[in-house]
Amino acid sequence: MAEIVYPLVITTARGLFKALDVRIDVRGAEHVPASGGAVLVSNHISYLDFLFVGYGALPAGRLTRFMAKKEVFAHPVSGPLMRAMRHIPVDRSAGAGAYGQAVARLRAGEVVGVFAEATISRSFTVEQIKNGAVRMAAEAEVPLIPVTLWGTQRMWTKGRPKRLTQRHIPVTIDIGEPLYPKPGQDTEELTAALRATMERRLDGVQRAYPGVADAAGAWWQPAHLGGAAPTPEQAAALDAAERESRRRR
Repeated sequence: MAEIVYPLVITTARGLFKALDVRIDVRGAEHVPASGGAVLVSNHISYLDFLFVGYGALPAGRLTRFMAKKEVFAHPVSGPLMRAMRHIPVDRSAGAGAYGQAVARLRAGEVVGVFAEATISRSFTVEQIKNGAVRMAAEAEVPLIPVTLWGTQRMWTKGRPKRLTQRHIPVTIDIGEPLYPKPGQDTEELTAALRATMERRLDGVQRAYPGVADAAGAWWQPAHLGGAAPTPEQAAALDAAERESRRRR
């Protein structure tokens, strides 16, 4: 199937990044295979994260198919774009269909992007992660590649106003060495190991981020590094209140 929309979206995004002088630092791009299936599993701190995870796979010449909640596909603007780029809709009340579709894509040699926390982390730490990324990589027998993003939360994140026109924001895209889950391995053990890897890499990226020495008290800096972001406990309480509010509506 010819790719028409996806390349146009990439060109548009690159133009915007250039116009805003977004200072993107891609590390470890060589870990994305040039062919064959792979799962890119990333932390989630911004509504724009899919753009940057996808950007990290471009040096390998790969287009990433993201798993995203079905509501995004129902939107009159984002929906047609998501379908044209062949992303994968997820119905959280019945996720087996999306999981099966992702495994089929992986076996067909595609790259699938997963935000394993399933929601944006308000604390800017790695929250509890779902085991789906590990399971699908094991079932399809493809590499599982951890991706760490930092800086994207400064552009647009949950509970904060958009800052899409702010210039010179540094963004780090750190791509780690692949993991190779195999069928029959302990899924929960592998998921815990994946989360530990993501936490370790995120901490390293956060501490090496440009201007970190002057970020004490900043809203976009995590609490454990002296920032004003909610602690993981506070973030969990905010998320619970948001879910209850949605349920009542």
